Amino acid sequence: MRRHLLAPAVLAAALATPLFTAPAQAATTIEVTTAAQLKSALTAAAPGDTIHLADGTYTGNFKAYTAATSAARITLTGSSKAVLTAGGGYGLHLDGAAYWTVRGITVTGGQKGIMIDTARGVLVDSVTVHDLDMEGVHFRNSSSDGTIRNSRIYDTGHDGRGMGEGVYVGTANTLSDRSDGVTISGNTIGPGVGGENVDIKEGTTGARVIGNTFDGSGLTGANYDDSWVDVKGNNVLVENNRGTATTNDGYQTHTQQTGWGCGTVFRGNQSDLTGATGATRLAIDVTNASAGCPTTVTATNTVTGGRGLTNIPLT
Repeated sequence: MRRHLLAPAVLAAALATPLFTAPAQAATTIEVTTAAQLKSALTAAAPGDTIHLADGTYTGNFKAYTAATSAARITLTGSSKAVLTAGGGYGLHLDGAAYWTVRGITVTGGQKGIMIDTARGVLVDSVTVHDLDMEGVHFRNSSSDGTIRNSRIYDTGHDGRGMGEGVYVGTANTLSDRSDGVTISGNTIGPGVGGENVDIKEGTTGARVIGNTFDGSGLTGANYDDSWVDVKGNNVLVENNRGTATTNDGYQTHTQQTGWGCGTVFRGNQSDLTGATGATRLAIDVTNASAGCPTTVTATNTVTGGRGLTNIPLT
């Protein structure tokens, strides 16, 4: 019998190859029916898992800390009848919980609705957020590449301090919060939002505000909130939104920190300023126009009522 001997390199490779590969751990669906179970599930969930909430009321403040991955997201889901109700604080706090998806549920009753801190790639989809003391959804502490879409936010800012923004991106008076690349799309924000429907803060870059419906009937003017959207970040796209019921303008840009509030593009927005009583009453009020801080307003934007479309030349 002739024997074939493996060359040393081939033999080494063969010995290094395992006889079998252990299967990847299967993703788990965690069924939840109580607040205690939800708190446990938020702690126990691993990348790829889904937490499914049964319809019902979940009372408390709920926190998630585990980071998932873009390839294996953690999903928290339920219908709009699965209601997280907080007596104060944050209804749902994703603290370092990167690549989570929050879908379908309702959050109400707290100081703030959904707070996203230091968490990249969070997706908030088709949720309802309402009846809060302060803002509805906040991307903060360099929570980049997040998205809120197809959601409804209303009745915020109940504490009366004009701090009830619908969606808030970044942190005021600092450039260290790089909550960049946040997308806000297809949402209905208002009525009863006690601040801007969307506030994009200085220090953030690349936000996209697309295809939303804004109702500014809750604007209070307490913190200069007199428009649906206030852009203080850089290179923001504001496109194909519809707005009604403002106290003054539709959209504004501001420079709160040198070099910021620049590069915004406004395109295809429809503004109804009927009933506005403020000083400027423009669909798009560019307060910081200069050669070094460009803003683009295209002729595809339209306005009804007020004093006009914008205060800079159209492109």
